[in-house]
Amino acid sequence: MFTAENWPIGANMLSFGSTTTDGTPTLEASSSVWASQLRQVKALGVDQIDPTDAWLPLAKLSDERVEEFRSVLDGEGMTLSSISMTRNSVVDVKNGEQNVADALRFIDLAPSFGVSVVNTGFMQATTEAQQKAIWFWLADGHVDDPALRDLAIERIRTLGDAARDQGIEVSLEMYEDTYVGTADEAVAFVKDVGHEAVGLNPDIGNLVRLHREVEPWADMFEKVLPHSNFWHIKNYTRDLDPATGAYSSAPMPLKYGYINYRQVILRALELGYSGPFCCEHYGSDSLGVIAENVQYIRQVLASALA
Repeated sequence: MFTAENWPIGANMLSFGSTTTDGTPTLEASSSVWASQLRQVKALGVDQIDPTDAWLPLAKLSDERVEEFRSVLDGEGMTLSSISMTRNSVVDVKNGEQNVADALRFIDLAPSFGVSVVNTGFMQATTEAQQKAIWFWLADGHVDDPALRDLAIERIRTLGDAARDQGIEVSLEMYEDTYVGTADEAVAFVKDVGHEAVGLNPDIGNLVRLHREVEPWADMFEKVLPHSNFWHIKNYTRDLDPATGAYSSAPMPLKYGYINYRQVILRALELGYSGPFCCEHYGSDSLGVIAENVQYIRQVLASALA
């Protein structure tokens, strides 16, 4: 069991994007660029990151560049809390097989970085309408095809087998309109996968931001936390005008949003949660908010574990 001080809590690197200021893909950037971005995180008091493939897809790096990245991490005094795949579904009609191969490489690399979990999910590339919206979740996106659900289960079991062989786990990120798009669907899917190395990422922030009816957050967490092994954690405001039926939402620090994360984290610990956290935030100074959220989680853990 971890302590509040050493529990793996990483900053998601999405705020740096997938390209440098001159348009060079982060994948192809020099190691000095990686180091500069890591240094910005470290300066905020955070020494762990999740190198999401939306920032730096480690699975696509050569072995030599993987070692280069490892040297940069060591040089900056940083470690990895987890590894996440973003919008690279294993049942994407065009790229699904390649996404499986990338996931298997992530799983192969993870133990050498001290990572215990690789996160994936079934969300796919944002649509043109989502890219034009102020917040992408305000427009409809990809909807999973029920006809591919059995294939999804088969491919996730394949990842589970590989993870078990490496002594790590796979986590499935909850996301609207996918096979794990509601609490009930997520629990049903992970039970159908039926693999000891596969659990859920209860990223319910992805759901409470939607401008549609969703299940109360406390009810959702109660269902999914017993199956959770990793956690993308973020918060939003959420409001509904009963006179017009209009919803509103906006990103908020963990401490101030709609979900009471002190209550939820305490409940998660009661249910045996022991996985890493990955802090995310959209808009504003997302990196600064993430740093505050890391410290907030440690404070909650300290009070819970005292």
